[in-house]
Amino acid sequence: MMKLLSVVGARPNFMKIGPIIDALKGLPEVEHCLVHSGQHYDELLSGNFFADLGLPKPDVNLQAGSGSHAVQTAEIMKRIEPVLLDYKPQMVLVVGDVNSTIAAALTAVKLGIGVAHIEAGLRSFDMTMPEEINRKLTDAISSLLFVTEQSGVENLKHEGVPAEKVFLVGNVMIDCLLRHRELAAGSPILDQLGMRQKNGSGCRPYGVLTLHRPSNVDDPKILQGILEAVSALSVELPVFFPVHPRTRKNIENFGLLRYLASATEGGRGIVPLDPLGYLDFLSLNDRARIVLTDSGGVQEETTVLGVPCLTLRENTERPATVEHGSNQVVGVDSDRILAAAQSILRKPAPPLQRPPLWDGQAAPRIVAILREHLQRRDLA
Repeated sequence: MMKLLSVVGARPNFMKIGPIIDALKGLPEVEHCLVHSGQHYDELLSGNFFADLGLPKPDVNLQAGSGSHAVQTAEIMKRIEPVLLDYKPQMVLVVGDVNSTIAAALTAVKLGIGVAHIEAGLRSFDMTMPEEINRKLTDAISSLLFVTEQSGVENLKHEGVPAEKVFLVGNVMIDCLLRHRELAAGSPILDQLGMRQKNGSGCRPYGVLTLHRPSNVDDPKILQGILEAVSALSVELPVFFPVHPRTRKNIENFGLLRYLASATEGGRGIVPLDPLGYLDFLSLNDRARIVLTDSGGVQEETTVLGVPCLTLRENTERPATVEHGSNQVVGVDSDRILAAAQSILRKPAPPLQRPPLWDGQAAPRIVAILREHLQRRDLA
């Protein structure tokens, strides 16, 4: 019996672990334990995603909650250690780059348990990003590194990681998208927002905005500049803005509510929405004319959906979305954002391209490698 334990903690993790769980089904020789750290504990940020993705209820919920990076990481480590000691997995699977990722990986390694990092090797080369620190440290202590794009292979090579630990397998986030795209098409979100054409021929043009990174939402000047640019863009088409609770709080505290449309404005301007479930959000992005975001996952999804995307950061750890996809990195300057967005609206959408191996089969590749690795280790 092979015993695996997976750790998730935030919305992107749920999308990435879902295809792995599906690929493990029907393998009687594999026992799997799903642990939710509780890093995202709000129902809108966590619970709805489990339902939308058909994920099983976690076997363990650590209920670590929020806090500073140090407090949250330490709390997850403290709470997961007895779980690992009790379950005794042969391998711990961690995904992405959140605090749950590094906390679980570090605790496992200290207990002599191997770690497999899914979505390894991505680098923004910006050490002011907490995610960059989490990525680099997790890669440094992992036994197996599953990489989404060629840049990750090159990054790990430059960092001196042995080639036998690195596997280019594709992108489990895209596995999830391709499996749920048809189901998401049945979401009522576009009807609820009044975007369907009355003759049923399609949708009226609209944009989507997401903001959650502290570098963007914790600085009042930067946040105001982004909202100014998007507000000017929203004169041409409505921009729907599912607002992260932290971002909403800062918009209120910084006195920036004037940039958000009110319900009386009839779907014009920047239209704030509550956080959306996975299927509603996928449906909204799939039909968008333009997406503006600071999310790495949204950059990947829009690449596969063929939707023009502007990344509101000075860098991206996912260069494949620029090289192969529809993503442009435009920074946070208001004039630059608006000029790039207006240029997109005046051109036809670019032809659809996908990075190599973004074909919906990353999870089966990962599971096959895990089985081979554990079988070989057992025979050694």
